[in-house]
Amino acid sequence: ANLVKEVKKVCRKPLIVKLSPNVTDIVLMAKAVESAGADAISLINTLVGMRINLKTGEPIISIKKGGYSGPGIYPVALRMIYEVYRNVNIPIIGMGGVTNAYEVLEMMYAGASLIMVGAQNLVDPLACKKIIEDLPKAMKEYNIENLQDIIGRAK
Repeated sequence: ANLVKEVKKVCRKPLIVKLSPNVTDIVLMAKAVESAGADAISLINTLVGMRINLKTGEPIISIKKGGYSGPGIYPVALRMIYEVYRNVNIPIIGMGGVTNAYEVLEMMYAGASLIMVGAQNLVDPLACKKIIEDLPKAMKEYNIENLQDIIGRAK
């Protein structure tokens, strides 16, 4: 919160704060940056993970642990967006394991106003293009006329 307050004093553009999921209470963090002046929040960053080489017994990453991202973190991201949306009044940019248009809609139901796609672009360089092309079909399937209408729709 202190950092956000100081940056906000000199920032002339909207200040979007990316919150790490590696905290005990994401809602507490979101409320803190909102009260300090953040204009929006982006959720989530990578989770901390590790792998071990079974032949050597050594961690595969030289520093033992590192960022874990991709489809495996999607349910964690969705839960955090859902919780934060119910506790702040600033927009949320959702990210974390999104691979298709249906997951875009689901994140918006949870409370995201915008969606970012990251790791899936490494799997398929055309991922964003495909998601954008598939979105109208997914919207039609669920009788969604306007994406703005579904933000926070989850019960």
